[in-house]
Amino acid sequence: MIDANDLRKGVTIILDGSLLKVLDYSFNKTGRGNASIRIKARDLRTGSIYERTFSSGERVQDARLDYHNVQYLYNDGEVYYFMDLETFEQYGLQKSVLAESAGYLKENMEAKITFYESEALDIELPTSVDLKVVTAEMAVKGDTATGVTKRVITESGAAVMVPYFVVEGDIIRVDTRTGDYVTRVKE
Repeated sequence: MIDANDLRKGVTIILDGSLLKVLDYSFNKTGRGNASIRIKARDLRTGSIYERTFSSGERVQDARLDYHNVQYLYNDGEVYYFMDLETFEQYGLQKSVLAESAGYLKENMEAKITFYESEALDIELPTSVDLKVVTAEMAVKGDTATGVTKRVITESGAAVMVPYFVVEGDIIRVDTRTGDYVTRVKE
């Protein structure tokens, strides 16, 4: 059990039988009375977002999580397969667990999977990944100086908004936390 004052972004708790990962945290202290702690959390099993307010001094059950460093192997459309780098065990994760992270996976990429009692719940990718552009619109002369962006499709299937000077065949660096274009990478 942990005190509600110890809740921070990234902490995982068990609340009403659900595993919740804190996404946002705010602490409010009025002139009189107890402080209140307001959290926004995501259910790791269903993906639902919850908002909850706790009183200062209230206790919640923290979840003990295991982390495994893994390497991405392949997918069969719905299930993505990873290999544990220490035990060489293979894990299959449903596409629904990966959510938008699936668009940034490349073969042999290393990641970290979060487990709770042998149940795979979440994946943590490197902060950026280099992806090859496979489909891009052609730039129109004059549009390149205005900071206009266009949508491209990468080798992993992710759609990314990039500057107009990026063309098919370029390798771009994408921030996996936000999905934003970072830079064009030299080969």
